[in-house]
Amino acid sequence: MRAGVIGLGDMGSGLAKNLIAHGFETSGHDLLENRMADFAALGGRRATGAADVGANSDAVYIMVMNGDEAKSVLFDEDGLVANMSPGGAVIMTATIKPREAREIAKAMEGSGIHLIDSPVSGGFPGAQSGTLTLMAAAPDEVLDKFAPVMEAVSGVIHRVGESAGQGQTVKACLQSLIGSIFSATFEASVLAAKAGVGGSILHKVFSTSSAGCGCANTALENIIDRKFENTGSGIGTMHKDLTISLDLAEELEVPMLTASTAMQIFHAGKSKYPEGDNWACTRVIEDIVGAQLHR
Repeated sequence: MRAGVIGLGDMGSGLAKNLIAHGFETSGHDLLENRMADFAALGGRRATGAADVGANSDAVYIMVMNGDEAKSVLFDEDGLVANMSPGGAVIMTATIKPREAREIAKAMEGSGIHLIDSPVSGGFPGAQSGTLTLMAAAPDEVLDKFAPVMEAVSGVIHRVGESAGQGQTVKACLQSLIGSIFSATFEASVLAAKAGVGGSILHKVFSTSSAGCGCANTALENIIDRKFENTGSGIGTMHKDLTISLDLAEELEVPMLTASTAMQIFHAGKSKYPEGDNWACTRVIEDIVGAQLHR
């Protein structure tokens, strides 16, 4: 089975790295030359565009930023749908709106190409180590057929449904929780700093208490080490994901009080530190109260 990856950033480069490591002939494309060069150095096949990736792949991962980019990759004249062979699959690992996934599935009807709606969790570390959590929605026979190419990039694959949009829905619920945990950690760290509590003390208590979890621990570690950039968790991604969560909540008329507050914290962080990582939101609160938490 030949694989392809469109979008070779922090996440897509990890997909490609692990596909190659598992012996898949892998074609890839990205708009940035430095990413293409890094991909080629891993042993990947440089493709000239989406059409080239599609013509040389049985399964293609799409890891772009939003639904509009995904639709362009799929449906432009030189897109995947017009150039992949029937029986192949598009694996939508990009996080997009559930309704966009449904729209894509409808537009792909009759193409003979399968759509696996499978957003991921695990961030940059999970992508690079091949331990991502996949939330996959497609008929079982499709997931069975393409299991090898999905197992190459993941630690666990959850089958969350058979219809496009179900994977994105589960991801939207997950991100509303993760964003809220992050935001609560940002606030707690500043409260501790203002009260004179040391960062190491706070980290020891948090990480060994019932509140300790991967999200809170990672956030607090980066805060007390003052690592606000280049940790592989760009603030723009979580900001976008929370927008998707709240868009779904609006569509379904579900009140999301905590996630809405998290959205405003991330909006403030993105406005002031657009090139920062998630933890940069903490700096906005620190600036307000005039206190910083250090290790």
